[in-house]
Amino acid sequence: MMSLLCHPDRSRALAELHARPFSAVETPHRVLHFAFQTSASQADRDRDRIEQLAGGSQPAGWLGDRRHLALGAQKLLWERHGEFISYTIAVPLEQKACWPDHLAAPGPLLVAVDLRLVPEGLRPAAMVQASIADGQALIATDFAENADGFVDIAIVNRSMSPEVAGATVQRVLEIETYRCFALLGLPVAEQAALVMGMIEHDLPSVMEKMDAASNLEDNQELLDRLTSMTLDLERSSASTHFRFGATKAYAELVRLRLGALLERPDLGGPGLASFFSRRFEPAIRTCATISHREAILARKLTRAAQLLRTRVEITLESQNRDLLETMGDRVRLQLRLQQTVEGLSVAAIAYYVTSLFHLLVTGLQPVRQMIEPELLTSLATLPIIAVVALAVRHIRRHHIQAEQR
Repeated sequence: MMSLLCHPDRSRALAELHARPFSAVETPHRVLHFAFQTSASQADRDRDRIEQLAGGSQPAGWLGDRRHLALGAQKLLWERHGEFISYTIAVPLEQKACWPDHLAAPGPLLVAVDLRLVPEGLRPAAMVQASIADGQALIATDFAENADGFVDIAIVNRSMSPEVAGATVQRVLEIETYRCFALLGLPVAEQAALVMGMIEHDLPSVMEKMDAASNLEDNQELLDRLTSMTLDLERSSASTHFRFGATKAYAELVRLRLGALLERPDLGGPGLASFFSRRFEPAIRTCATISHREAILARKLTRAAQLLRTRVEITLESQNRDLLETMGDRVRLQLRLQQTVEGLSVAAIAYYVTSLFHLLVTGLQPVRQMIEPELLTSLATLPIIAVVALAVRHIRRHHIQAEQR
């Protein structure tokens, strides 16, 4: 089978299901978890720093975009995600929570968690408490940063095995990480709401003026206003499109991880599911609502602009038709003037030719003896006029044919 030509992405497709495996965790255990928002270039530079820190001699430590690294007595898990990098560091229970001084932050910090996995017998006081892992553990947290800037999370291990404990710890850290990144859409939604509010306030007045506008100048001015409003909305939508899409994806991951925790509603206080339902979901719905409003407003602006553009085009076509009719009248007038001038030209030329003919016959003595010059001139006048008219007509046709060619 290995002699067959394999798809270039086959290995990656097979490895994806094993990209983020659970690690067994013994109780007691403590981890510091950090997540930094990074660009692609920042993530690449940070990966290179991790390679240098490892001395480049542990290629087996890489698994996709994950890197396990030993830093003395501490164990580090480095992970690269779509728009952020996370560091998960196992530290002693008694150590002060802080970012390691010898590590450089790859970007702005968004998530900082101090998670403690403790044995049964301890019950930390917290606003949110829930029985998780199908009753095998208790989680307690306020989802708020402490004086050191960390979100404290305590997990009391009632009967979890190291494997189940490792999976539970990872899911809790993912919930906090994805929660924070999902909520990055809320400030963006608030800013977009301001832009849409101004547009929604101005649009009705523009629509009313469209009914009253009767000339091309007014319609052009209204079309310019609609175009400006559309550009403002498009700029806002361009800046929110990625963020709202990411918020939707992160929120779905939060819901999946909450479901995987197997929470039991057997405690008196607010559990994880109810807490997120009251505090997290409204923010996510706000982002979805703003995104929906953007789409509706964009369609309204497009329809209004199309109607106004159609009106402007019809007005321009009417003006062009009137202009063409005016030009046609002018052409007909010029044609009549040309015909009149041609008639006068024929008369003038015939007059001069007749005069020359009269002078000619008057000066010829034999002709004078045979017929009176005046009579001969009178007889020649009509033929002269006919010849001149035919000559002028021939010249005009020749010029017309030359222009057509």
